[in-house]
Amino acid sequence: MAPNPTAAAAHPCQVLGLRERKKQRTRDALLDAAHNLFLSRGYAATTVDEIAAAVDVSQRTFFRYFANKEEAALAVLADAEDFFIDCLRRRPPEENPLQALRSAITACWRGFGSTRDSGHRRVVAALELLQLIETNPTLLAAHLRRTTEQERVVAGILAEREGLDPATDLRPRLLAAIFGAVLRVSHLAWSTVEEPASDSGPESMVAIIERHVDQLAPALASDWR
Repeated sequence: MAPNPTAAAAHPCQVLGLRERKKQRTRDALLDAAHNLFLSRGYAATTVDEIAAAVDVSQRTFFRYFANKEEAALAVLADAEDFFIDCLRRRPPEENPLQALRSAITACWRGFGSTRDSGHRRVVAALELLQLIETNPTLLAAHLRRTTEQERVVAGILAEREGLDPATDLRPRLLAAIFGAVLRVSHLAWSTVEEPASDSGPESMVAIIERHVDQLAPALASDWR
């Protein structure tokens, strides 16, 4: 999936002009409408016309922001993922790779949740969409393609931080893949184990991720018995 041209607006430090704010409000309204329709009617049963009509805009306006329905479904997550990459690039060099990843993902969830007054709602929307993706083969395939690309980018950042060649040193790619798996398990835990978490915003997701990261080293190196 190509990066969304308005994805940078998800960065909490971004200052937008009047025109950009108007465009962002339209994009947010389309995302809210798509999210509500996908959850109430199902992804397959929802049409682009219905999403546009819910916001009282034309189909043409919808396509100014999203290439298709699939992109609209994944847009909130794409914004969060792009923000995570930005957070990772900004981590101080003295952090080891796992510390940098951990700090970046917690900063991402907290920053993404505080982007606007609706930040808490956007965090919950992202997590609800993750549940939807897991049950829809089309969305899951698209999401996994993006996740694979993100792992490649993360491995490149880690290799650059550590002065390694990712073509010959497997550690950056291995850690990126393992960390991606930890995040997916954490996201699934939010919906299957942590039912009350939806009331506490990004901190509930941060707590789950940190707990799973804490278990990573023992899971890989300790005797499970």
